[in-house]
Amino acid sequence: MEKVLVVAGIWSMCALCAVLFMRGATAPAMRRVKVGDAERADTAR
Repeated sequence: MEKVLVVAGIWSMCALCAVLFMRGATAPAMRRVKVGDAERADTAR
């Protein structure tokens, strides 16, 4: 029973780390730049 708890704890930590990594790797919608805005900024210079 102790081995099962250790394995379950390790798997849950791996799952938690994977979820946190994926959430950190995706940019929020606020930081995304629309293609039209980027093109207008380039032509304004």
